[in-house]
Amino acid sequence: MHRNDLGAWRALLAEQNDLLTELEKRLTLARAAAEIYPPDGSELTALRLTQPEAVRAVILGQDPYHEPGQAFGLAFAVRKGIPLPPSLRNIYTEMQSDLGIAPPKHGDLTAWAERGVLLLNTVLTVEKGRANSHASWGWQKLTDAVIAATNRLPQPICFVLWGTQAQKKAALIESAAPRLVLTAPHPSPLSSYRGFFGSKPFSQINGFLEDNGEAPINWEIPV
Repeated sequence: MHRNDLGAWRALLAEQNDLLTELEKRLTLARAAAEIYPPDGSELTALRLTQPEAVRAVILGQDPYHEPGQAFGLAFAVRKGIPLPPSLRNIYTEMQSDLGIAPPKHGDLTAWAERGVLLLNTVLTVEKGRANSHASWGWQKLTDAVIAATNRLPQPICFVLWGTQAQKKAALIESAAPRLVLTAPHPSPLSSYRGFFGSKPFSQINGFLEDNGEAPINWEIPV
């Protein structure tokens, strides 16, 4: 984990320096004993790719994918060449239904991050094959601070909270600046048919941005 990657986030998260130091030490020990995802140095990819002044939407996930080759630091995303996880496949299905955008064949969402979509997990690391294995490490203190800092930014921002864990963060979102909070069931196959499909988050985000004088997000993902 490289704190220098934080850019402008460093000042906004200065009070979390001790926590970052603790997490860095714990990660070093954990990586010496087991395989940890995402790869070393990419835990803060979401913050590196989407700087504070660029944030237009926040899509909140839970913890990284825990199978080899999947996680690289962006919630719900996988590298090119990795089969699409079911949750991401469902996100693409809803995007096509909502906006008519054909689903790409890969799961690299870097383009979204570069266009102002903060793809943040609430927990930023996981042990191979053990979902939620780092849920008690203290990552949520850091990511809660990221959400709170994002909420203090002056620009219009939409927060997308899919699933119970993400929806618990709604209490952190209250601002004089324009905000939209979208909630729906998680896009996983276990819950997607309970209201995720048909929730039209992409068009709602763009409508909110346009209503507040901002350009809509281009959701198309390059091949």
